[in-house]
Amino acid sequence: MRGATAARFARSRGRGAALARGLIFAVAVLAACVGLWRLLTSTDGLSVTRSSVAGTPVTIFEMVPMKPAPVVVIAHGFAGSQQLMQPFAITLARSGYLVVTYDLLGHGRNPMPLTGDVTKVEGATANLVRQLGMVADFARALPGSDGRLAVLGHSMATDVIMRYAVAHPDVSATVAISMFSPAVTATSPKDLLIVVGDWESGLKREALRAADLAAGGNAQEGETYGSIAGGSARRVIFADHVEHVGVLYSSESLAAARDWLNLVFTRTISAPVEARGLSLGLFFVGMLIIARFATGLLPRIMRQPVGADARWAQLAVTGVVPAMLTPLILWKAPVDVLPVPVGGYLAAHFLLFGLLTAGGLFWFRGVGAKADALDWRGIAGAIVAVTLFCLAGIYLPIDAFITSFVPTSGRWLLVVTMAIGLLPYFIADEWLTRGTNARKGAYFFTKICFLLSLAAAIALNLEGLFFLIIIVPVILVFFTMFGLISSWVYRRTGHPAVAAMANALLFAWAIAVTFPILGR
Repeated sequence: MRGATAARFARSRGRGAALARGLIFAVAVLAACVGLWRLLTSTDGLSVTRSSVAGTPVTIFEMVPMKPAPVVVIAHGFAGSQQLMQPFAITLARSGYLVVTYDLLGHGRNPMPLTGDVTKVEGATANLVRQLGMVADFARALPGSDGRLAVLGHSMATDVIMRYAVAHPDVSATVAISMFSPAVTATSPKDLLIVVGDWESGLKREALRAADLAAGGNAQEGETYGSIAGGSARRVIFADHVEHVGVLYSSESLAAARDWLNLVFTRTISAPVEARGLSLGLFFVGMLIIARFATGLLPRIMRQPVGADARWAQLAVTGVVPAMLTPLILWKAPVDVLPVPVGGYLAAHFLLFGLLTAGGLFWFRGVGAKADALDWRGIAGAIVAVTLFCLAGIYLPIDAFITSFVPTSGRWLLVVTMAIGLLPYFIADEWLTRGTNARKGAYFFTKICFLLSLAAAIALNLEGLFFLIIIVPVILVFFTMFGLISSWVYRRTGHPAVAAMANALLFAWAIAVTFPILGR
């Protein structure tokens, strides 16, 4: 009797667990669909067309029907693309402006490299200013233009738009997001709005310094100095609770830009801003949960899961020693051989760190269990399945709604080169942190060691590796996201190679498409 009761209880719990899993899956699918629907319909009522200006890809956003209106040319920052500026483009187009975005030289889908010394104004900056001039001339000649022009830029592009606007007094307004530019004066460029994320402490000081030029000192956030009618107006806005990238998605940032241009051009249309953070969150969180269920469809590769089963003492050695040695060994090494900033160094860092980790595993060669005969066909199929799921479910949406993430023809070789450099790291790290008795937190621990080693490398060579500061937060996000997926993949397949191979390709892909291509 007692056994029958226990059996019924077990069956009831099983049905309850299955129902809960089904409900979670349904909610995840619903969240992803709602987020995607919201993103896809964000341009309803607008005409979005793509064109090219002397090889530069441009996108034109305008209302349907379009009445003659001021033109706003929008430039993205370093390692960005025109997709990154979609929230501003859509917000302003909804308010009746003719908006043109474009990919800067070397960035996104622009096939032309960024040439000139990136550290000198007369080098790469001058080339970017000339490119902006060509795009601006194209935009002002469009049928929907009334001849008036404003420019908006983020981060690195703020210096580009500032120099262009200073040299062209017919630019009616300038909006600088996360600005740093020595070109600003008390009266030039005309009617300047500076928007900075509240967590960007250094850029907040720079924004107030620029406003002080017009205010005569002691400028305050939210106050307008100078005259809009006279073209000398200055205002600084600190967008709450955001940093250097989040400022592009802040409702406060978007509304500030829209309202400032309305003041300058004496317009009254204030359409809703394109604050897509929630939509992006719904979609990607939904896709991550769907990935958890999708891994259950992978083949079982090993009857007994394999891995190092490393103890904490072994993890400490194989994590900390590579973290200390890698930046020291590469400090003076000539590894800058790829046509993207710090790309060569990053590949070398992954490679050496991985080889040192593998060396630690070899040193503790008694660590790990003997493996069953490998099902290479099953491993290959699982690698392809995981990679394709991530490309289709994560990378293509990133390309459509966040930033350019599909390699151009000139970047495919870079993807392969980066993958070769990254593969030893991911194979060694996956094996080190997996096993039937793998320590909880091991995966997190080794990733912290890697990020700290990158921080040490930057500290040793700040001038040469400055641009690594941009990629470290991206690596952290990807370590978290793909770390979850790799743990689910390992739990299902029982072999570290599946997630290791997929992660190496996915990380290489992300790095290869993020940084600009530089010309010699």
